[in-house]
Amino acid sequence: MFVRTVYSTGDPSKIDAAVRALNAQGRDLLEDRPGYRGSGVFVDRTLGKLLAVSWWTSEEARRNSDEVMRERRGGMLEPFAATTLVENYEAAVFHQVRPPEAGGGLRLSRLEFDPVDTGLLAETFRASVAPGLEALSGLARTSLLVDRERGRGMIGALFTDRARLAASRGAHAAIRHEGAAKAHVSVTTLEEFETVFTDVRAG
Repeated sequence: MFVRTVYSTGDPSKIDAAVRALNAQGRDLLEDRPGYRGSGVFVDRTLGKLLAVSWWTSEEARRNSDEVMRERRGGMLEPFAATTLVENYEAAVFHQVRPPEAGGGLRLSRLEFDPVDTGLLAETFRASVAPGLEALSGLARTSLLVDRERGRGMIGALFTDRARLAASRGAHAAIRHEGAAKAHVSVTTLEEFETVFTDVRAG
């Protein structure tokens, strides 16, 4: 699958207006597009961060959908968003253990790596990182997203509730450290979000 992420920052007091627009207008627009496989909305209400993710069957479907979404995105994110960054990725690994739930949590690790090591990263994630994460209490889904050309990526770990997300931090840190060393990657950013909505139909 192929993924588009929209990362916005702004006034925390105005974030709920953007969430409502994305959950209503945004999902309606996405579901009408060919190749749509699902989406998710995640927030950090304390700092004022919003992450919207959409999943697509092909690179072409993702690109075509953005022609429509680009025109409407700004209006849906107003008046919250002061900055917005749109990025595209390939889903190298998608592993679901159980359905994620609203009110759960997402831990997001941003990565940088030599593009020639993309295959090594994917194999390391499948062989050791994903099984290690699956053993953590409350893990619902984990995925590895990569941009092969730029040598950048993201690992998302979704937990069924915020308490288990918090409880997993120590064990997850050990898995992350070991995996980064094996895959020759640098972890550049680590963030946590509340899950507002997520539904992805893999396959």
